[in-house]
Order: sequence, then C-alpha cells, then structure tokens
Amino acid sequence: MVAMAGGVAAVDGVRPAAGDPEPTGTDLRTVGIEEEFLLTDPHTGVAVPAVHQVMEQVPAELRGQVQHEFQTSQIEIGSPPGLELSALRHSLGLLRTGLADAAEAAGVRLVAVGTGPVDGPVPPVVDKPRFHEMIDRYGLLVPGPGNNGMHVHVGIPDPETGVQVLNHLRPWLPVLHAATTNSPFFAGADTGYASWRSVEWERWPSVAPTPVLDSYAHYERLIDQLIDTGMMLDEGMLYWYARLSANYPTVEIRIGDVCPSLDDTLLVAALLRALVATLIADVEAGRPPVRVDHHLLVAAHWQAAHEGLEGNGFDLLDGGVRPAWHLLDRLVGRVSPELDRHGDLAEVTALLDRLRRRGSGAARQRATFARTGRLIDVLTDLADQTRGADQPRGADRAPGATGSGADRGMED
Repeated sequence: MVAMAGGVAAVDGVRPAAGDPEPTGTDLRTVGIEEEFLLTDPHTGVAVPAVHQVMEQVPAELRGQVQHEFQTSQIEIGSPPGLELSALRHSLGLLRTGLADAAEAAGVRLVAVGTGPVDGPVPPVVDKPRFHEMIDRYGLLVPGPGNNGMHVHVGIPDPETGVQVLNHLRPWLPVLHAATTNSPFFAGADTGYASWRSVEWERWPSVAPTPVLDSYAHYERLIDQLIDTGMMLDEGMLYWYARLSANYPTVEIRIGDVCPSLDDTLLVAALLRALVATLIADVEAGRPPVRVDHHLLVAAHWQAAHEGLEGNGFDLLDGGVRPAWHLLDRLVGRVSPELDRHGDLAEVTALLDRLRRRGSGAARQRATFARTGRLIDVLTDLADQTRGADQPRGADRAPGATGSGADRGMED
C-alpha cells in the first residue's frame, strides 16, 4: 500500500490503537485514494514487466506516492488524505499525468483497467520475499497480467466505530461494485462480465464480503485465526471488500476495479465518504445494520460483476431485482445530506450526470470495440482517459448508459 500521509511509502503492518482518533479536528471525514494501473506495450496492448523502468522515470517529487504492486506489469499511486475533492483531483491528476509520462519515457503505456484485455505472457511477480512466499503457498491463482483495483480510505473516529461501520456497509457495496466495473475483456475476448477482475480476484482464499463483526476484539481475533489456519500469511492478506486500515484511522473499501478516468474515481470516493459518514451517524444513534444473508450478499456482488451498471442488480434491502441505476440513485438519495455537508453535492450531481451519459468503464470499452473491432483501440481510449484526455473517442454516450433520478491490492 502506498502511504497517504507525508508522501512516505509504507506497508500495512500495525493495527490501529483503540484510542487513536482521526486527526482532523473536525467531524467531517477525510478521504484518500489508491489506484493500481497496468503497463502495456503501446503497439500490441500486451502487458509488459516494466515497473522498474517506469519507476526510474517518475519525477522525484512524486516518488513517495508511487510504488510497485504484485506483478511487474503493475504500478500503484496513493493520494494524501484530505477533506476537499478539489485537492484530491489536483494530487491524483498530477500523479496520473506524471506516471503516464514516466511510462511513455520507458517505452510503455499506463492504462487504468481492471485486468489486461490482450492475451500474452504472464509477467512475473515483483522480486520480494513476501510475494515469492505467497506464490509458493497459494500458487499463481491469477495467471494473467495483473488485477488492478481502487481502494478508498475514509476517516473514522476509532476502531470500534469502524467495525460497526463495516457491518452497516455490507448491503450498500454491491451497487458501488457495479459502478466501478472496468474489465469486460480478457485474453482477447469479451468475457460476458463487466468486471472480469472480480472473478479472477476471488480465487484468493481471503477475498470475500466482510463478515458480521461483534467488536474490534472480534475483528482482531478473526485475523489471528485466519493467519493461524494458513489462509493468510499475514494481516496484509485480509482481502475483505471493506476492512480497517492497519496503518491509518480509516475504513478501507476495496471492491472496485480501477476507474478509467479521474472523474469516475472522484465520484466513487465522494459517494463512499458520504456513505461512511451517514453510517457513522447511524452507529452513534444506535441504529442496527440491515441483516443480510451471506449467500445473498455474495449473489449481489456476483450480479454486480456480471451485469455492471448497465444491467440489473440485486436489492438487498427488499430482496428484489432492480436496475443497477435505480439502486445507485437510491444510494445517492440516502447519502445526499452528507454530500451536502461535505460540500460535494454539486460536483457529485454533475459527475453522476456525466456517468449516466457515458456509461461505466465496461460499457465504454465495449462501445469502442463495437466501433472498431480492435482491442488496441480500447486500450488507446483507456490510456487517454487515464492521463486525463477524458472523452472516449467517437462517442459521448455508451450503449445502455441509462438511469433515473440524480445521478491496495496484493501489496496490502
């Protein structure tokens, strides 16, 4: 995980002390973002093991917020935490552009995509003892070019509150899973899924929806037991869809594919911050979480990965099947007071309208492929969106982009 404070890289390893507060001096919630990217050949689209060459080209002022990931075809950035979306846009914009320039200087291309669309050799893992130990223990469970996700950190008052927030988050995450789908292609073909990364990622034994937790002590005990069983080597392999950060006083939500554009990233981050703030208020008011059957929760996440934002989702609040956009609109309605309180409502409304017109990352990729029939064109569009030339080529609206109402990975 890239550190999100002071520009210093760090790896999770120490659980937060029960008394550590969120160091903001306000009841507004900070938000920080980590994004993972794929390095590809600009001519063929094949993933290339170029992370070390790219790192050498990263400007010195950005290096503290950039690091390698699990495979040598991946690279990761992390923003400083903050209260203002404008500051996040600025810092992530500098990082995305700086990293894209560094990739080009190294002869490759930076692409925000959940997994590589083009078939090719599997890049090796980064030469670190922990990564080799993971391969020895579990095998190469994801034999592809790399899984690239987005992790959003939202500040919490203390770990006990954070654990209760994890319980309250469970029914709301599938629709945000759908909203971040950005990996429909793999090995040269359309997989039929909006997020093939999600399917591959779940091969790891500790990837799952967060279980219902009694307390922070229960959370710690589960981690220790999972390590004792050999299911995880260490706490860094706790790949639940939401967890407590081991280094920061935050809830870390890690369900999504990396988003193609900065607009998409900021929209999801703002919604998650508002959702966590809303749920903290529920916890403090003594309101219980919605009870969700584990298997229905798994089904809702499968549906999200398969259908994406343009299809149907499973409504965990009433048990029905609804258009995913209907579920997203309901989420926005639920968190609108906190969006307003954090000063994000106007921007989120505009970003939702843009997402509604353009469609999810998966829909945009399919629209490009439908126009040209070439995956290299899909990757070119994604590379443009990654660096900030945010408009997909040839169309403003992806097929099926409809809606109603308002609109860290292996290292960790």
